[in-house]
Amino acid sequence: MKSSEKAQREKGVPEKPASVPDGGYAWFVLLACFLVFGLTFGVIKAFGVFYVEIHQYFETTATATSWITSIAVATIHIVAPVASALSAHLCHRSVVIVGGLISSLGVVFGSFSRNVIELYLTVGFLNGFGYALTWTPTVTMLGLYFEKRRPVANALASAGECILTFVLTPLFQLLIDSYSWRGALLILGGLQLHLCMCGVLLRPLKAPRDLISEVKAQEEGLSLELLPTEDAEGHIGSRLSVDHETSDALPDDLKEAPNKTQDSDMSRRGELRTKILRYVDYTLIANPRFMVYSMFGVFAALGFFAPALFLVPYARSRGMEEYQAAALVSISAVLDLFGRVFFGWVANLRLVKTVHQLTLSVILLGTVLLLCPLASSFPELVGFSTAYGLVYGATVAIHITVLAEVVGIHRLGSALGFFMLIRSSGGLLGPPIAGFFIDKLSDYGTGFLMAGVALIVSAMFLLLLHQMNLRVESSTNKNCNKSRAEAKEMDMT
Repeated sequence: MKSSEKAQREKGVPEKPASVPDGGYAWFVLLACFLVFGLTFGVIKAFGVFYVEIHQYFETTATATSWITSIAVATIHIVAPVASALSAHLCHRSVVIVGGLISSLGVVFGSFSRNVIELYLTVGFLNGFGYALTWTPTVTMLGLYFEKRRPVANALASAGECILTFVLTPLFQLLIDSYSWRGALLILGGLQLHLCMCGVLLRPLKAPRDLISEVKAQEEGLSLELLPTEDAEGHIGSRLSVDHETSDALPDDLKEAPNKTQDSDMSRRGELRTKILRYVDYTLIANPRFMVYSMFGVFAALGFFAPALFLVPYARSRGMEEYQAAALVSISAVLDLFGRVFFGWVANLRLVKTVHQLTLSVILLGTVLLLCPLASSFPELVGFSTAYGLVYGATVAIHITVLAEVVGIHRLGSALGFFMLIRSSGGLLGPPIAGFFIDKLSDYGTGFLMAGVALIVSAMFLLLLHQMNLRVESSTNKNCNKSRAEAKEMDMT
């Protein structure tokens, strides 16, 4: 047995997986991710308070104002692969620190904007660019520090979005009342500097033995795929058309020269491809299950960000006071927090498959949003905010966990980047499409209807992913049974 394990190591076969921390300093990484969630997506969800003020100050349409948030969300998604590549090339810590500085400067510059276009460039693009450089590497690092407790860790980290939304929404309203929306943005820019401190907490993790072995095996595999192969007669295959009879007539040193040149050329190509895959795993695009899950992300993003942006304006249009409208966002944030922690814990119990749990929560979220226009009084809106926050938290708690199951943890960094990039179209178009219907029908409730329909459609792709998973499991079981049968026959002989 020991000799076979030694032979496997010599061949580059992955060893038995080494355990990741799942505790100790991993909790500090979880704290950093908690704050990053809050200071990125938590701020985006609380930005609805700014939306009302900016909409009135510049006297623009709902569609024009909503582009500020959508540009920020889309930039986060588009720049995510860049953030993943930079983290692999440099380190997660430095990328997050730079991202925190960029987002802070973007918000500070935005406080001096003279028109909505300048807000697009500062609070929208620059701020979103900084968010991407902080969020993507931090979430990737969290996945490396946790394995057994990964669903709970993801849920606790994402809870930062809920808690800071709960705190920041009334705080933003207070700051706007005291210092105007420009002064509030200036203070927010100072708060964003805490993202740099989150980056400092991201201590590099030594690569586990199984990941090192797997990378080595992949590198050797890639190189071998590109190197010439031997045919049944022992001849080395070559892309250069060399006649066997002619080559036999050549001296040995002349026959070996083309093969040596070709071997070195193919080896260099294999090394180049391996280096590229270390930074950007473009082979994910050819993964059918990953692409189906990415399409789920596109339609889900259409409905994820519009409700949080339009909840305050919708409540104000129904006659609610300023702090009553802000309280609705805080209520949804509290239930969002409970939903993430509770359903993350449920996912960790493995009672049902996480893709099944995600499908059910997405369908429920879409249904709740479709029922929103029926709420008109404050108690009814409180009921909607409660249901929306709970089901939204259940959805967000596990969607990254499902992504890790689809591609494997060793490809999570690149997969997260590509997933965010593909999903960017939904994050960019969601709020403006909702704003378009709001402008045409003069009713903020239509924005919630659009978001609900988009989420129901996204659930269809999760059902398709489930069917693909069943096929993969069936194929794997058949191969295992076949291998067992062959082994049994060999033992009998």
